Amino acid sequence: MTQDRSAAAEAAATADGPAGAVLPAPRTPSPREAPALKWGVMAPGGIAAHFTETLQKHTGQQVVAVGSRDAARARAFADRFGIPTAHDSYAELVGNDEVDIVYVASPHSAHFEHAMQAIEAGRHVLVEKAFTRNAREAEQLIVAARERGVFLMEAMWTRFLPHIDVVRQALGSGLLGEVHTVTADHGQRMDPDPAHRLFAPELAGGALLDLGVYPVSFASMVLGPFASVTAVGTKAFTGVDGQASIIVTSGSGAHGVLNTTLFARTPTSASISGTHARLEIDGPFYGAARIRLVGRDNELLDTFVPPQRDGGMSYQAAEAARCIGAGRLESDLMPLAETLDIMRVLDGVRRDLGVVFPGE
Repeated sequence: MTQDRSAAAEAAATADGPAGAVLPAPRTPSPREAPALKWGVMAPGGIAAHFTETLQKHTGQQVVAVGSRDAARARAFADRFGIPTAHDSYAELVGNDEVDIVYVASPHSAHFEHAMQAIEAGRHVLVEKAFTRNAREAEQLIVAARERGVFLMEAMWTRFLPHIDVVRQALGSGLLGEVHTVTADHGQRMDPDPAHRLFAPELAGGALLDLGVYPVSFASMVLGPFASVTAVGTKAFTGVDGQASIIVTSGSGAHGVLNTTLFARTPTSASISGTHARLEIDGPFYGAARIRLVGRDNELLDTFVPPQRDGGMSYQAAEAARCIGAGRLESDLMPLAETLDIMRVLDGVRRDLGVVFPGE
């Protein structure tokens, strides 16, 4: 955290302003300090490769098995990362007693089936975001995990990063005053390829579940449960949601202005504005991002620079390991009830846009 506070910052430390005008330091433990679990990776694609590489580089976690319906694919992934066991079925993976926890990295359309398979086998589960296709599936997973007594968490990796702990502390301390407006966007320019998973209805593609879940989850963390949700959007050529703009309100009357799109690269930034000050989070806000504390007169009060700009997925794995080591079945940083609420919001936005996935 930089400490280049000026006379403007000192002037802001008034009775009705942010005390001291200083951003807090993150309290996030090092991922290397978490208890070591034995992980099984389900569906060895690109995101699974990034997750595995991150765990091996930044944590003490052990990836001991990988599972795929394609034996050659599983073997190639295992060879690439030095994983001892490659399974040619998901049933074999979840039945492997060496595996403590399964990381589900399949497309959104398969999250429910694959996570349920792991839960029913008595494995702890970390499920890639968005958690499921819809809230009905999410609720069933949560009920099943609680009945089986296993840990379950959405892999919304942003929630566990150091800069987000800075945001939480700033909100909790009243540094910003009363929050009135939250903004966040996530847009990527995707070539219109019908074979790409983001354009495939059968894989629960679209901007919302893959990109839009980030700004929605961020606003949920800041504002709490939404009192209202209004959305407009544009479909892509395959019928999935290509762009959505969402206005949410909180019980206190604060607003969230959120956007996601597959049609253009957006700043992917976020802000939180209150009566005393605002936080500006650089893009991508969902990664290791710089934060600026800005006063009511637009003066820069303080800046936080994250300590690490790679290995972000290690923090969610460490959180899962800490919770499991403590005998907890969910994380306070990404509670299951909030994951379910977010899925209900995403369902409502899709209804507004007229987007229904095959099989729903």
